[in-house]
Amino acid sequence: MKKLFTNLTFWVLTAITLGVLLGHFRPDLALMKILEEPIKGRFLGQELEIGATFSEMLGKTFISVVKLFINPIIFLTITLGIISMGDLKKVGKVGAKALLYFEVVTTVALIVGIIVANIIRPGDGVTTDNIKGGDISKYTKTAETFSWWKFFMDNSTLQVLVVAIVLGVVLSNYSGRQKVIDFLSPISKAIFKALHRVMLLAPIGAFGGMAFTIGKYGIKTLVPLAKLMATVYVTMGIFVCVVLWYILRTVKVDLFKFLKYIREELLIVLGTSSSEAALPSLMEKLEKMGCSKSVVGLVVPAGYSFNLDGTTIYLSMAVIFLAQVFNVHLDISQMLTIIGILMVTSKGAAGVTGSGFIVLASTLTALKVIPVEGLALLLGVDRFMSEARAITNFIGNAVATVWLANHEKEFDRNKMNYAFGHVAKFENIETDNLN
Repeated sequence: MKKLFTNLTFWVLTAITLGVLLGHFRPDLALMKILEEPIKGRFLGQELEIGATFSEMLGKTFISVVKLFINPIIFLTITLGIISMGDLKKVGKVGAKALLYFEVVTTVALIVGIIVANIIRPGDGVTTDNIKGGDISKYTKTAETFSWWKFFMDNSTLQVLVVAIVLGVVLSNYSGRQKVIDFLSPISKAIFKALHRVMLLAPIGAFGGMAFTIGKYGIKTLVPLAKLMATVYVTMGIFVCVVLWYILRTVKVDLFKFLKYIREELLIVLGTSSSEAALPSLMEKLEKMGCSKSVVGLVVPAGYSFNLDGTTIYLSMAVIFLAQVFNVHLDISQMLTIIGILMVTSKGAAGVTGSGFIVLASTLTALKVIPVEGLALLLGVDRFMSEARAITNFIGNAVATVWLANHEKEFDRNKMNYAFGHVAKFENIETDNLN
């Protein structure tokens, strides 16, 4: 019993369950206002927000605190990794191979989403009259003004990534680079130690996030579009268990042992609907299971912007779903056009507020055959599908890092075997890392 009650996974799972129950049976408590308006701002390059309601405040405050660690960890991990690696050609090779991997795998995700949506046809029989829509004007306006420069300027993670790479390259040629390593290494360890303490609050964040979602939107809102939701979840499950399983199999890594190893992070993503909430912790675990610091530092942050497998699947399925709802027949050339447009627009989905709808709006506008007003149908259930998107994105980036580390011979299989055999050590609240 003591082992159970000191296991963070147990507490996160319990918190998610309690959040669902509170949101469903007492939405008045879950949505009780603490502040008149949400508090928004920026700090250390991150967008921070504290919700106005009781449950939203718990969920968003936890995510905001964890986000403060993302840029420092990315900066230190990449800079230290490149300085330690020394071989700048290898850094460029890893970066180029990562971008190629992202493009290939997200294209596969697009095709999988389109194929499954055409087989199951979740949009057939959906009547628009009985579904309460929402205001989509803010998404269509943002879609019209989207630019890659704006994407870069709004994405602090990419900015830190570029600065860290440049600084790492410069310092790798510095004769006194060992002094820099000796200076930055203790700082990196201190930040990770602080992160471990913050992650003890994960159950509170998961409870708040789930209570707010269920309390605000209600389980009843799922009924009209239940087929679409089920199709999205099934498709992402197929993608993970078939495509990502095969990718790891090529480097002799067991997907299901890997998922068990990162299950605590997966539950945090599920509870908060945010892959950012577990990003720093994932980077640490990937290093502990044998991926080199330099590969982790380059691939994970870049993947967060360019390797959004779950978002890509959702975008492709949403376009096909809306075509089916409005009885718009798409021929092969139009299907290929959808794939081509989303191959580009989906890469900007991490850098803009309301990213999924903005990308969808720009895609529908470019196609000019599906009414963009159809987005209003998705607003009510989008929050319930965001968990699937976030988890699939999260697993996809983790798999990409392991695969690339293996192909670059930057992977320690002994560390992996030890990590997989001692999963509980990383989840126990009373770990040495906190002492």
